[in-house]
Amino acid sequence: MIRIKKTLLMLSSAFAVATGTAQSQAQVFKAEEPLAHTYSIVARDPKTGEMAVGVQSHWFSVGTAVPWVEAGVGVVATQSFVNKSYGPLGLQLLKEGKTAEEALAILLAKDEAREVRQVSILDSKGNVATHTGKQCIRYAGHITGKNFSVQANMMLTDKVWPAMAKAFERSEGQPLAERVLIAMQAAEQEGGDIRGKQSAALVVVKGQRSEQPWDDKIIDLRVDDHEKPLDELARLLKVHRAYEHMNNGDLAIEKGQMQKAMEEYGKAEAMFPENLEMKYWHAIGLASSGQVDAAAKILREVYRKDDNWRELTARLPEVGLLNVSKKDLEKLLKAK
Repeated sequence: MIRIKKTLLMLSSAFAVATGTAQSQAQVFKAEEPLAHTYSIVARDPKTGEMAVGVQSHWFSVGTAVPWVEAGVGVVATQSFVNKSYGPLGLQLLKEGKTAEEALAILLAKDEAREVRQVSILDSKGNVATHTGKQCIRYAGHITGKNFSVQANMMLTDKVWPAMAKAFERSEGQPLAERVLIAMQAAEQEGGDIRGKQSAALVVVKGQRSEQPWDDKIIDLRVDDHEKPLDELARLLKVHRAYEHMNNGDLAIEKGQMQKAMEEYGKAEAMFPENLEMKYWHAIGLASSGQVDAAAKILREVYRKDDNWRELTARLPEVGLLNVSKKDLEKLLKAK
């Protein structure tokens, strides 16, 4: 941490000399402002209203600094020499009725260090405003399009953000999260961050705020430290989709729609055939619906790989998560 602070102070002093503003730099650069030189995308799906931020950087835990989101309001990506306040303040300005352009102008007007900032604001209607400061380390720039903006700084080449924009536009028709990931993968193919890669994040929120705001964030994935953060982010997104199928299967069982439940469970297991959790709850769902023999067949495979699941099966009836006869329970427990 001391070394990082010294580096920031050196960078601060160098910038002060270059711009002739040495006396104000103590207020402009702060040690708590992370150097999130990076590429990101803010985007909206016009069909669902969903909004997203995707980001990758050679900086630890970039997901804690760059993306800011609120369902029914908008999303913000703040980067380069990050001013985190741009996130919550930008969203607040949108809630007050300001346009994305007006909100960005207000934030920049109050910031002495605006020329080392890079920020993009997208509102719930798809309006977007983006700023790349003149002192952002090259290569730096942005492209705004219909319902999206891509922005990058300290890139290996100036082809990064154009590749992101093109990839996003060409992926139309796919789910928003996948489109955002495709755009970031395109950035990496053009060299990405000149320093390399370390962390990434992908956040998606609903287009409209619901009466259950704790469920308004649809996807919230972070890779804080990884040799290949985008690969890991892609894996996590796939896991997320698989568990969506599991949840859909559970709901189908509750409604007595067994065929749909089996289809959903099957889709999840096809994505991760070695995942015991998915196999296990699929079996419990079958047993609860009266298909004990089919459940025992799956449990046999699960127990063989980890016998702790057998003990879990014995504990489920006492909390009402497995309602079968004593005879059927014995069959499920003795599956070998």
